[in-house]
Amino acid sequence: MKLTYPIIIIPDHEQPGAYAVEVPDLPGCVTGGNSLSEALWMAEDAASGWVLTELEAGRPAPQSSDMRNIHPADPDAMVSLVMLDMDAYAARYGKKAVRKNVTIPAWLDTWGEQHGVNYSGVLRDALEQLRDRDLAAA
Repeated sequence: MKLTYPIIIIPDHEQPGAYAVEVPDLPGCVTGGNSLSEALWMAEDAASGWVLTELEAGRPAPQSSDMRNIHPADPDAMVSLVMLDMDAYAARYGKKAVRKNVTIPAWLDTWGEQHGVNYSGVLRDALEQLRDRDLAAA
């Protein structure tokens, strides 16, 4: 899942070259860096972590505002966009497992038990293969 959010990049007037970054669509998501490139990287990481927390809690990712409607208070601030690759971020940092109940034919369960099949592992591997195929096609 790819997401894009507007960000406000605010120069630090006390530390030249440093910036703070706010993500208005993600309440409380504020970060910064000692350079513009570091601040942008930190904004991507902070926003990805914020969204992953929501997704792992079973909530949807917030809708993105139109960046033309973002009006920073600081006249020196800039409005830009940050792009999030939630699939890559979740693969690296996602921790929460979700329990799913599946139904299979009794004969297949008997076979699986006899062969020591890890049902969760098989389902996870199959879903990851489908996701990877889907990502490759995109």
